Amino acid sequence: MKIIASLSVITPDEVREGQELNIDLNNAEEQIIDIPRSVAYIPLINSHDHLVGNWVPRAGDHRPYPNSHIWVEDMKNSFSFHERSKFWLNDGSFDLLVPTALSMARLGAYKNLFSGCGTVHDHAPIQKGEYYDAMPIIVPRLYRQCHSITMGNWWGGDSPEEEMEKSNGKMPFVIHLGEGIDDITKGEFAQFREQGMLKSNALLVHGIAFTPQEIAEMAQVGASICWCPSSNYYLIGKTLDIDAVLKYKTNIVIGTDSTMSGGVNLIDEFATIRQHYPDIPASELYRMVTQNAVKALQLPKRYGALDPENTQNLLLIDQIEKDPFENLMELEMKSIQLLLVNGIPRYGDSWLLDLFPDAEAEYTIFRTGNREKFVIGDPMEINDQIDAALGYHKDFPFLPF
Repeated sequence: MKIIASLSVITPDEVREGQELNIDLNNAEEQIIDIPRSVAYIPLINSHDHLVGNWVPRAGDHRPYPNSHIWVEDMKNSFSFHERSKFWLNDGSFDLLVPTALSMARLGAYKNLFSGCGTVHDHAPIQKGEYYDAMPIIVPRLYRQCHSITMGNWWGGDSPEEEMEKSNGKMPFVIHLGEGIDDITKGEFAQFREQGMLKSNALLVHGIAFTPQEIAEMAQVGASICWCPSSNYYLIGKTLDIDAVLKYKTNIVIGTDSTMSGGVNLIDEFATIRQHYPDIPASELYRMVTQNAVKALQLPKRYGALDPENTQNLLLIDQIEKDPFENLMELEMKSIQLLLVNGIPRYGDSWLLDLFPDAEAEYTIFRTGNREKFVIGDPMEINDQIDAALGYHKDFPFLPF
């Protein structure tokens, strides 16, 4: 089958008009489907989330915090934490294959799916393979992690040094670092460096406290930084020195954090960035959630560029703006026509699902606005499970129904 999109963004540096996208359905009969006023992208990558943390409203009654470590403890006394605990009775083990924990994590994955993400990195203790297999989109399983330098791996895992060593430089090592403005967080980068962990596979999340010189050091070794602006502004009242990041060409990616502190989804992150940094080109933001993220998370290169000859990964959305990058900034849950990940349709307009007669997954059909949509699996069932535990209906702003 061939889908013809009005515009196709092959890479952040190349856009083609009227591009035919070959999707192999193993069918003898070849179909050509022309979809006017559509733009084709590679599915987006959210480089930082905590999937079990996607509850609302945000937590934090004593903002702004000098560092996020104080918020972690304060969060445990919040309404959101206690309301979520009525569903997920966390025993502190962070075994996310416990049924309610898995449902929470899958809800977080759907948050990302509905915002055009084909991949989301879940910053959590490493789980068994069944956990990642249960997700509706790609949740990378090859990584090492630590919560933070200051708090250590309180949620599970080895010391930062041991985790970095286990990465062998062949998988990302992900850690919160510099998430604050006090002396504690200002000293974390130097401690990280002195412990021999500033390496090319390091993905440092937040970096609010980093100096321009420290950001330059990251660029020199090829390390990456994850920018979570909504969470930063909400908790700390400040974000990282993005001007220094762009000046030194440090590899930068975008993350949402969970909705306990961050915005609604990646769409919301784009809006926050555009509000505070209108001069950053939309094409650069697209690079942060595609090619840059592939580098930081050490993903296969096919997740960083659209392949017209063998299209296994595709985000097809309504064309609102002529410029395809500005068009992406207008993304809405309802404007996604098709999200295809590893050749499997995950979300989109229901009529397009009919083009995939051999799709073996189970799907749910629902309406949002005046459009009928399909989605892989059944996120409505998760919402029903939560409602049953709470005894009332819980709305999540990242769900389109």
